Amino acid sequence: MTALGYGALLIGVLLLGLLAGYRLAVNRGRSERTRAKGPTVAELLQRLVHTSNNGIVVLNSFGDVVVHNPRADELGFVRDNRPDPRARKASEQALNTGRPVPVDLSPLNRDAPHGRSPAAVLGDVRPLGDGFTVVDAADESEAVRLEETRRDFVANVSHELKTPVGALALLAETVLDAADDPEEVRRFSNKILHESTRLGTLVSELIALSRLQGADPLPELSTVDVDEIVEESLGRCAVAAESAGIRITTDEPSGLQLDGDRTLLVTALSNLIDNAISYSPDASPVSISRKLRGEWVEIAVTDRGIGIDPADQERVFERFYRVDRARSRATGGTGLGLAIVKHVAANHGGEVTLWSRPGTGSTFTLRVPRHPTGEKARNTEDASPAETREAEPDSGEVVAARDGTRAVETGGVR
Repeated sequence: MTALGYGALLIGVLLLGLLAGYRLAVNRGRSERTRAKGPTVAELLQRLVHTSNNGIVVLNSFGDVVVHNPRADELGFVRDNRPDPRARKASEQALNTGRPVPVDLSPLNRDAPHGRSPAAVLGDVRPLGDGFTVVDAADESEAVRLEETRRDFVANVSHELKTPVGALALLAETVLDAADDPEEVRRFSNKILHESTRLGTLVSELIALSRLQGADPLPELSTVDVDEIVEESLGRCAVAAESAGIRITTDEPSGLQLDGDRTLLVTALSNLIDNAISYSPDASPVSISRKLRGEWVEIAVTDRGIGIDPADQERVFERFYRVDRARSRATGGTGLGLAIVKHVAANHGGEVTLWSRPGTGSTFTLRVPRHPTGEKARNTEDASPAETREAEPDSGEVVAARDGTRAVETGGVR
């Protein structure tokens, strides 16, 4: 190589050195500016771990806790800086295999000292190298509950559908055997009609419930008159009330309005009324009241029936749950009515509440947000019952009622 070549090479090396030095200075300056302005990457990663919704624990090769976040304590698989034995065992397996190991860290005792523990804590243990592992677990209680609910739902649906289908097949065979006896044919045909109606009702309610469950709040609402909902619901339940001799009373029309789906709200209220009729003694009263409480419209259905034991009150809104199975089957109940009410209320941004005392009766209250501009609706939260009128059966005449309610005898609903 010539001197020119050596000179050029030397100049190039010098230039590269200067450039590298410049870049190093720039990077150092950036690092210093970054440090002056905010946290480092390591500090951000530490914050990320500590604020994670998952419980994160790093274990060393001896199974000791090196670092963990507060969520691990909350989920219960770290106690006094000691890991759950199941996490330690899974850590050993992950170190031996070099692969992630799933681990169930669900509390063995739900009544934890730091409060109620989650039902299910599931996660993975992954090797980090150099004898370290990380346990990454989350509260999966809701997912587990939904899966259990799905399994129960399928089992209940199978059972509920099997009963009327089996009855229809048996009754059809009986009708064939009694073909020469018109009276028996008529009797068993009525039973076939009853079971087919029950089956149709069950299928319809299953379809309605499947559409409601898990749905978002209704996007398009219309202004609905509460008094019209009450009147239409009474009309739907008139035959059942008349058959049981139930006397349904209502308060005076309120002029209340709300935003909602009229069909769904009528279905929900009809289910509450039908439920009150089904679980009330014959000839006992059922009352319906409506009022405005703050920003909520409340429609309450009260019966003087058998009441609900406190142990059953939390479960009455579950699908297929029945307080009295024998009575429910006798009235053709499906066990889906109150579940539908719950989901209708939820989809309207409201709720359904229950007050009950065994032997005294029950009150189910449907609460839905009021119409924001419902100026004609009067606030009845503290108002005394207005004088109302009672309609006598089939007469159309209206007379004042002493108790401030309007009794609608089922034979004379107008």
